[in-house]
Amino acid sequence: MKAIVTGMIATYPVGGVAWDYGQYALALEQLGFEVYYLEDTGGPCYHPLKREYGEDPAFALEFLDRSLRYLSPALGDRWHFRAMDDTTYGMEKAKFAEVLAQADIFVNVSGSALLRDEYMKCPCKVLIDTDPGWNHFVNYPKWDASPNWLNTHGYRAHDHFFTYAERIGQAGCLLPGLGLDWKPTRPPVVMDRWGATGQKMDSSEKSSGKKWTTVMTWNNFGKPVVYDKQVFGTKEMEFSRIEDLPRQLPASSFMLAVGGSGYPTERWQQLGWEVQDSHLASATPESYRAFIASSRGEFSVVKNLYSATRSGWFSCRSVCYLAAGRPVVIQDTGFSELIPTGQGLFAFVDLATARHAIELIEENLAHHQRTAREVALEYFDSGKVLGKLLAQAGIQ
Repeated sequence: MKAIVTGMIATYPVGGVAWDYGQYALALEQLGFEVYYLEDTGGPCYHPLKREYGEDPAFALEFLDRSLRYLSPALGDRWHFRAMDDTTYGMEKAKFAEVLAQADIFVNVSGSALLRDEYMKCPCKVLIDTDPGWNHFVNYPKWDASPNWLNTHGYRAHDHFFTYAERIGQAGCLLPGLGLDWKPTRPPVVMDRWGATGQKMDSSEKSSGKKWTTVMTWNNFGKPVVYDKQVFGTKEMEFSRIEDLPRQLPASSFMLAVGGSGYPTERWQQLGWEVQDSHLASATPESYRAFIASSRGEFSVVKNLYSATRSGWFSCRSVCYLAAGRPVVIQDTGFSELIPTGQGLFAFVDLATARHAIELIEENLAHHQRTAREVALEYFDSGKVLGKLLAQAGIQ
């Protein structure tokens, strides 16, 4: 069977993004599919060295090719990129058209690929909403207002609809269903690529690091999102609630790998946080993996949009920490109603519960490292997550 997986690895060429989309492709390969990667966003590419977006895809294409070959040798020869000017790279257009004609499933992760006429031929087009809230309040209404943008088909033209908002439609979740039959799903993690059993990890990765870390973007909305007279934002609306944590836990070390704009480095440092440029932690898939593996665990707030809507969203970054045997302490979005917490994975709602979680883990770190892996295997293993998705989409 043939599968096409879409993504934004060239659009935003950093290591974490390569894993976000690459693990979908890897997982389908492990499930026996012949997988092809497609990138066709219609937009410019970010250049992490210049810190700007532009139409020249040269750096992005090199990053894409290298990253896919690192993730899977087969994927290195099975990708197709369409630039803003409609120039295509990777597989020849005619050859990729043959793949499209034979594909059993088109997995549009994040809805990243424009639905052009040629993509509509696939009988099973799956939308995976990875950014609930921003999509439901901003992107999807824009599509509904201009459904034929760039002469393509809108998000409603997919055949199946999945979302990381696992609580959509439940009491307390503020996200509108938009008249679609949303099915909950989770970010998949390919366990054997994160050393879940101790394999494929060098000796330095097997030992626990000293710092609690995370990788995050600051103020990436630019301006708040307003829906039904309620204001939503990103992590800048949540971080101040827990920013005093290092001073309350002086025996523990905390480090933020941050990108974006306007973050208060000096203030954070005065409060006891170590601050690093996120581009260093996530320059390549390898460096991103090494950053996580060298951490003691992850501590992070979430976007206000995820927590305030009680969406049940869970982080594609956090599942990598868990699979690497690194405990995760993360702000609750409602996911604690769906996934057990208190062993390897902790959900906090304020500074007091965040502090308590770190204290519990530090009392028995080895135990929580083991249970972190167990949580990843039970609830986020790519075979289970995508196996369920495929069954719900009618692909056997």
